[in-house]
Amino acid sequence: MYWRTRGMRLFSALREDLRVLPVLTLLSYAEIVLCLAALCFLVIKRQWKDYWALGSFLAVRVVSDTTLAVLHQLVHQLGRSTAYQAYFWVYWMAFAVESVLALFLVYGVFRLTLQPLKGLLKVGTIFFCGVAVASEVYALRAAFGPHLSGMSSLIAMISQLQRNQSLLTLGMLLFVFFAMRPAGVSGRSRIFGVGLGLGALAINDLVQSAWLTFRPNVPMVFAINGAVFCAALVLWTAYFALPEPERGEIDFRSPLWRWNRICLGWFA
Repeated sequence: MYWRTRGMRLFSALREDLRVLPVLTLLSYAEIVLCLAALCFLVIKRQWKDYWALGSFLAVRVVSDTTLAVLHQLVHQLGRSTAYQAYFWVYWMAFAVESVLALFLVYGVFRLTLQPLKGLLKVGTIFFCGVAVASEVYALRAAFGPHLSGMSSLIAMISQLQRNQSLLTLGMLLFVFFAMRPAGVSGRSRIFGVGLGLGALAINDLVQSAWLTFRPNVPMVFAINGAVFCAALVLWTAYFALPEPERGEIDFRSPLWRWNRICLGWFA
């Protein structure tokens, strides 16, 4: 099931590169197991209310990965053309849903971090919603570019949505990591762990996208992508499995506290 972490245009190239196939297959099955482990600990620790977007993201990933694994095993019975079409719709629909859920996930990390700072939370929510809507509109415009039609338009739109989501994620997480300590969030907090994993995935997605623009047929890129995603899953599993320390006190000497009071004045 080495298709899951690959782009559609590499369908044939990966079939021919047998050296990479065992690594991709191992990473794909490891991804399913780690997704299930992270999801189980999230539910067992009763964190679904705060991290429902992460739980939904993991559930979609498990379903799509498992479906693609079955398609890979049945490629000869179904025929290459039928398997390709089935793969296309499962892969790209799951990719689109995951990109949207990632936006809710990064907002959830932002909301949990700034929960005690209501003023900054309100301003940040307005900013986030504005940028998210603009990203969606820009992604829709990408589908109507020149020389694009049918499946090419769909791929262009979803790919642009994913790139926009990665950029927005990095921008929001940069502020969140700056605000964590003044807001009483430590490095052992689940908020920090989830944010760190999200940041690693966003950076990986942007680097991979830029790399494939210039060198589209490099199967090893997708092995690296799978390894990074598995590492993020291990990180999330560990943070949900281990006990979480209690949240610290707000640092009232921080500039964030002053900014929060100013923001509260805007909504008074």
